[in-house]
Amino acid sequence: MTAIEVQGNPQTSRPCRSIGLFNNIKFFVLCHGMLQLAQLLVSGYLKGSITTIEKRYGFSSQQSGLLAAFNEVGNTILIVFVSFFGSRVHRPRCIGIGAMIASVGVFLIALPHFISENYITDSNNTTDNSSGLCKSLNSINKSKQTCDQGKSDSHLGVYPILLLGQLLLGIGGVPIQPFGISYIDDYAEKRNSPFYLGILFAITVIGPAFGYMMSSALLRFYVDIDKMSSKDLNLKNDDPRWVGAWWLGFLMAATLLLLTSLPYLFFPRKMSREEIVEAPVEPSTEKMMEEKNPKSETKEEASLTEFLKSFPKIVMRTLRNPIYLLVVLAQVNLAAMVAGLATFMGKFIERQFAQTASFSNLMMGGLNIPSAMLGIMAGGVILRKLGLTVRSSAAMCTVAVFVSIMFAIPLLFIGCPTHNVSGVNYHLSSQQCSNACSCSDEAFNPVCGSDGVEFLSPCHAGCKTVEPNEKKYLPHNYTDCECVASNGSPGFALSGPCGNKCINRLIPFMILSSITCFVASLSHTTSFMMILRTVTPEDKSFALGIQFMLFRVLAFLPAPVLYGRAIDTACILWGKKCNKTTSCSYYDLDLFRHRFLGLQIFFIFGGFVCFFLSFMVLRRTYSTQEQNEIISNQTKSESSQEMKDSKQMLNNSDRHCNTQKSLRE
Repeated sequence: MTAIEVQGNPQTSRPCRSIGLFNNIKFFVLCHGMLQLAQLLVSGYLKGSITTIEKRYGFSSQQSGLLAAFNEVGNTILIVFVSFFGSRVHRPRCIGIGAMIASVGVFLIALPHFISENYITDSNNTTDNSSGLCKSLNSINKSKQTCDQGKSDSHLGVYPILLLGQLLLGIGGVPIQPFGISYIDDYAEKRNSPFYLGILFAITVIGPAFGYMMSSALLRFYVDIDKMSSKDLNLKNDDPRWVGAWWLGFLMAATLLLLTSLPYLFFPRKMSREEIVEAPVEPSTEKMMEEKNPKSETKEEASLTEFLKSFPKIVMRTLRNPIYLLVVLAQVNLAAMVAGLATFMGKFIERQFAQTASFSNLMMGGLNIPSAMLGIMAGGVILRKLGLTVRSSAAMCTVAVFVSIMFAIPLLFIGCPTHNVSGVNYHLSSQQCSNACSCSDEAFNPVCGSDGVEFLSPCHAGCKTVEPNEKKYLPHNYTDCECVASNGSPGFALSGPCGNKCINRLIPFMILSSITCFVASLSHTTSFMMILRTVTPEDKSFALGIQFMLFRVLAFLPAPVLYGRAIDTACILWGKKCNKTTSCSYYDLDLFRHRFLGLQIFFIFGGFVCFFLSFMVLRRTYSTQEQNEIISNQTKSESSQEMKDSKQMLNNSDRHCNTQKSLRE
């Protein structure tokens, strides 16, 4: 029974109310909005939790970047098949099955928490928090016990599991957006279709923001909240050893993704258009529609064969369009900048300004992403109000990106210096004082000496006694610290890092960063309209397909890895566990800032160059057209003048003939 038959026959529609509900395009838009929100919630949450996962399992930033971008691998491989065969399959059912596959991938990402042992730190090895004190006895047995626990852990299999989960997430997400957009555009009323699609595009920005906000909330809970009591925990969330409950959000997001996928199994393959509700279709028209369906499918198959034959020709024709190529390359540069910042901006704020991962994600989800969303909306309003031509659109994009560079350059100079860490970037004259303490090279329990120098552990500071605070979340006071300078006598140290004491620079940094995001985003909608206006109508869909393909291959895949590699080069001390290198413990903050934000400016500048070149090409094209018009107008005027002259001569000749004739008579 088709959707039209159900609507046209009242007797059959009464017992099948659910079919009527699933034959409503508005309900489909609601379901698709919820599904896209769940899908993009996972994307934002992963990027907000990526540095926590890095710390938990000892990944480098380059590995974290690859993990964050790996979902694009499956997406890139299958997007071509989706573009080719999208109109020949049951689109709602494919969306639902894809969302289920993505849900399995998200559950798989959370799996490492449940197959791993408890997260071991110096604070929860013992209950008296004195394991890091300076002792003359050798601690071989203790380190051996820790390494035995590390061997029994499942860390070696964690990274492949996470990559597999990301791969399934990318594969399952392939049909969601293209099939949903095409389905809505096919069956929604023409006047309502832009409104429905606008809702979905707004969700693509709001979804990641919700993901960052959710990670900000859940990372306040300890990673092993399900395995240990909070009474046994001696850490607080601003401790550098703190690891939040990163897995909890993936369970919630995967459940939401699974629930939102179920309605798609009940939507019909072909839905009656929204206009039919206002104007019922006559039986003769229904028969005509039913007769046209098989013919249209045959036409689709024939056009597909022809398209595959002419595929290379269309590719070359599209890429030979200089405006299209330059605008796409500009967008690729800006997309690479966004991909890197979305992945590691939280880590940058966390390290540069000594903030918690929770607070850093709050800044991303509550400030930077809304600024970008406002910029995209403002760009669309400007484009509509001013009615910009292609050349004026190129000028607007060029100016917007140039202004964003001007706001981004000062960010290189707003940051915090690297504080002094003994044995890392600061060497005491009495550095040998801790040699007799048998300190482990793998110890990481930072303490701040009374002289302002930070030590890797109380042992490295030469501290022999500890005075635990009655409130376990307050710093412990370590005394008799031989390596802490205190006028020739042993000093004291407090548990926790010294901090860089430049929190006042965070507000100016976030303001400038948000302005940069806002101004750069003004070019988003305008550049898309430039592409749609400069390619031939029959190549629009294919041109957009190539555009998103280049986005994935040249921006979303390599950019997080490139940013991660740049961050790794700023590391000055790598953590160790069981003689194996783990995540970075200390960075050169100046180098971190310059390389991380330098990449941002590099990509923005690349976008500026491409937009500027597109403007120059359009300016030259318009100038040539204007010259041709002037020449053609001159030619027309000259030809018209010649015609007038010849006509005048003929008139004069006629007059002369008439005069001669009259004289003869």
